[in-house]
Amino acid sequence: MNELYLRIKDLAAQRKESLAEVERNLKFSNGIISTWKSGRASSDKISKVADYFNVTTDYLLGRTSDPHPQNDGLSQNQKRVAYSIDPDISDDEREAIIKMVKEAMKLRKRI
Repeated sequence: MNELYLRIKDLAAQRKESLAEVERNLKFSNGIISTWKSGRASSDKISKVADYFNVTTDYLLGRTSDPHPQNDGLSQNQKRVAYSIDPDISDDEREAIIKMVKEAMKLRKRI
């Protein structure tokens, strides 16, 4: 079974919500989360679910066991840019990208 589906199911259970309730709250079509057992979800839907449960998309996708985002001073949009460049990069490379985003933010504030 798909890691994404299992993690969403677990997070919903922790909140004592059914998958149908999660779908209604997110304005998803009925039963769509269940289709993710064997299929793929769109990135925008994964992002909405991550925001709903206040976890990272990496956690939902099984890339990390830590569900909570680190407070690194970046907004959600800045993190999405840093993480979407290449999902298969190493943690060191990802950290380098995050540092570049932070430096760009500093430069922007000076202009």
